[in-house]
Amino acid sequence: MAAHLKKRVYEEFSKVVQQQPHEEVPAKKLRLTKPSKSAALHIDLCKATNPTDALQYLLSFARKPVEAESVEGVVRILLEHYYKEVDNSVRLKIASLLGLLSKTPGFSPDCIVDDVISTLNNDKSNQVLAQLLDTLLVIGTQLPENTAVTQRLIEVACKHLNSTYFGVRNKCLQLLGCLGTVDKPLTKESEAGTSVAPLRDVQSLISDYFSDQDPRVRTASIKAMLQLHERGMKLQQTAYSQACKLLNDDYEQVRSAAVQMVWVLSQLYPESIVPIPSSNEEIRLIDDSFGKICHMVSDGSWMVRVQAAKLLGSMQQVSPHFLEQTLDKKLMSDLRRKRTAHERAKELYASGEFSSGRKWADDAPKEKVDTSGVNLIDSGACGAFVHGLEDEMYEVRIAAVEALCSLAQSSPSFAEKCLDFLVDMFNDEIEEVRLQSIHALRQISTHITLREDQLDTVLAVLEDSSRDIREALHELLCYTNVSTKECIQLALLELLKNLTKYPTDRNSVWKCLKFLGARHPTLVLPSVPELLSTHPYFDTPEPDMDDPAYIAVLVLVFNAAKSCPTMPALFSDHTFRHYAYLRDSLSHLVPHLRLPGRKQTAVLGSELSEVGSGSLESAQQFLQESLARVSTLQNLDSPGAQDLLDFTIRDLQRLGELQTELAGSADFCATYLHCQLLLMKALQEKLWNMAVPLCLKQNAMASTAAQQILEETYKLEFLYSGLETRQVATIHNVRLQAKALQLILTARTKRGVEPLIGLCEKFLQEVESFQRLFMTELPHFQDSFVEKLLELMPRLVACKPLDLVKILQTTLRQSRFIHLKLPEQIHRASATIIEPTGESDNPLRFTSGLVVALDIDATLEHIQDPQTTVKVQVLYPDGQSHIIHPKPGDFRTPGPGRVRLITQVYLSHSAWTEPCQIEVRLLLAYSSSSSKLAAPKPAWNESTEGLPTSESSVEGTINLSKPVKVFIMPKPARR
Repeated sequence: MAAHLKKRVYEEFSKVVQQQPHEEVPAKKLRLTKPSKSAALHIDLCKATNPTDALQYLLSFARKPVEAESVEGVVRILLEHYYKEVDNSVRLKIASLLGLLSKTPGFSPDCIVDDVISTLNNDKSNQVLAQLLDTLLVIGTQLPENTAVTQRLIEVACKHLNSTYFGVRNKCLQLLGCLGTVDKPLTKESEAGTSVAPLRDVQSLISDYFSDQDPRVRTASIKAMLQLHERGMKLQQTAYSQACKLLNDDYEQVRSAAVQMVWVLSQLYPESIVPIPSSNEEIRLIDDSFGKICHMVSDGSWMVRVQAAKLLGSMQQVSPHFLEQTLDKKLMSDLRRKRTAHERAKELYASGEFSSGRKWADDAPKEKVDTSGVNLIDSGACGAFVHGLEDEMYEVRIAAVEALCSLAQSSPSFAEKCLDFLVDMFNDEIEEVRLQSIHALRQISTHITLREDQLDTVLAVLEDSSRDIREALHELLCYTNVSTKECIQLALLELLKNLTKYPTDRNSVWKCLKFLGARHPTLVLPSVPELLSTHPYFDTPEPDMDDPAYIAVLVLVFNAAKSCPTMPALFSDHTFRHYAYLRDSLSHLVPHLRLPGRKQTAVLGSELSEVGSGSLESAQQFLQESLARVSTLQNLDSPGAQDLLDFTIRDLQRLGELQTELAGSADFCATYLHCQLLLMKALQEKLWNMAVPLCLKQNAMASTAAQQILEETYKLEFLYSGLETRQVATIHNVRLQAKALQLILTARTKRGVEPLIGLCEKFLQEVESFQRLFMTELPHFQDSFVEKLLELMPRLVACKPLDLVKILQTTLRQSRFIHLKLPEQIHRASATIIEPTGESDNPLRFTSGLVVALDIDATLEHIQDPQTTVKVQVLYPDGQSHIIHPKPGDFRTPGPGRVRLITQVYLSHSAWTEPCQIEVRLLLAYSSSSSKLAAPKPAWNESTEGLPTSESSVEGTINLSKPVKVFIMPKPARR
């Protein structure tokens, strides 16, 4: 019995032992972790046998990224090694790494402040101390809201200001400038560290170092004061006298910083009164500082001269007396002019008195002028711009021209006085200086009228070989006033010479003469018979209309005739015919004229002019009424909707042609409505109620419409500027409708579910992307296609592909029409190719296999970042297409919103039997990833695997210009 019982107990125990591991021991879980950066660094530093190895390990570690959660551990390892290290270079590198780690995003460096300050108090190396102070500066800038840490860092800076090493003092001053406040007084410990000095503010403490023995410290003290100003703290006027003394410092960097300091104080206290050192008089601080900065235009350092000249242009409040002195080199003393020896001799000659030579000094000046007692303000301001414009460094001359332009824009009297000086700069040896002086004169052209001698100097620049210079001068002449009819004749003669010498300037010269005639109709009137070669009694031969010079004369005369009703009476019969021809062919250069006795030929032009020149307000009202009329459509299958959209699109396109100010908005609305019209036609009832084999043609038409809608939406997004988030969201809504239509058509025409799975997943990802990008705009999309999709999103994610397609089809047909709300101004990007014109029948001949250069000249308008987005496409007759990326230097900016592209395209092809035409056009490259509303990219240390690939990768091109056809003829190579 006992043996049997023992056997049963053993069996039960063995069962429990066999079952227990399966019940209590859980399965092991694997967790992948990144290797610890601090442990790896600790191992590397422990392996270092000498300072060189340790420094090498630290340098290699600095190149690797560190996560925010690992920074504190790495810092502890670095500090632990810092305390053990004896070599200064290694400790210096560790201190530098502490500063770099403090900038790590997501890491708060307040936990290492105590350790850095502790090491700072115990270290003896000046270089290491300076680096530790730089680390504290980084920490302080990372914690601007922590006042306790900021106050503590300021106290540390004050403590180390007495260091004998200039680097430590520099860092302390920099720390005070970046973190100090003017409302809290500071205590500065004495050198013994026991007694405490009286309370002082940051500015007085920094200003003590204006007179430091080291020029680098003096520079750092001025920059610290300027840093306080940049942080919004008002500087004290007491620093002005100290800054003025530093203008005479021996070191360039000190004088440069002092000039900036004097300018800042002049802007803060312009009306304050300061004494003149050489007399008992007083003067405004802005005038005094202006004279001192003028004096710095003659500094020995060209960099200081450039800085001083630039700052003069922003001192708009200076008195006219000092402003005009900058253009006069005559010596001044106590506000009285000292006559030159030549003037005194002339006066003696006029009075009949001469020096006999018998009496000592009988021809000496009546008043003694002590050169050391001459007023520094007057002598400094005298001829400052003259010196700047005659400087040996072209950078100084450019700065002086820019400053003259800025001051002349706010003072018409000063603009007239500086006119001669700016015109003289047209003859400078450096092209950049000439170009800048032309631009400067263009900006002040409203205040001046050119005399004949000045115009002669200006027109001499038309001989310049630089195209940029000539076109800038044409732009200047467009807005310049001249005084006599001889000036008009002189300008016309020189422009015609320019046209003969440089035929490629044709359009620029014509435009120049258009504005020149419109601005001076009364001066053109006396010269009309001579210009048109008419005679009161005899018939003169009819000029050739193919002559660009004759067209230039007609452009001048016709634009002058617009404001001079008596001028058409001087025209001959062929002039009226030529006017009608030019009015049609060059309507942008020839205005509409009310010609007597020519009613029949002018009726159409008059009507267009009256419509086109209507008030902008009425045109805007018409645009809004058109959009409001379309917004009455409830959904896309409303009866009569197609006709309404057709009429509205036609009206908007016509409005854009007549009212150039609203061309962008009208074209944008017309394109948007065209997308809705295409979508409406694709969703016709008969297409979806028939079997697929019976409507193959309709399916193809719907597929083409969907693709066209996609292309139009990319045009809407990237071809127009000035759009707001709401308009971009509306465009994306239409794009989602087009992609849903493509998905439905794919499901109808292809068999099987496999092709639909990937397309459905991609479509749902794009819907989620829309919700993420335009969350704030969703309230404006009630009952729209995208809102219904977002409501059905849980169901769409869970359903099968065919069910999803059915839901999309129903939702697409029931979605509401979205009313388009326009922003204030929309501009359409456009380009016009000026050269080549495509009119020549003479082919460009070149040997096959080699290249020939084709000059491209085009104007671009309202294009953002043209250097990266504008491309040139060359299409050959055999279908080959080449896309060329112009160089950034090929783009010029003649005015706001306008860009000029002047480049060369190299053509090459195999031999042809006869000449053929190639097509050249400009393209606008776009990428959805470059959109302002694109989703933010993940951090550099995060993996991008597993993220959905949305439409952000879509790239393409849009036609910017009309194609121009050019004849070329590749010849076979000679054997």
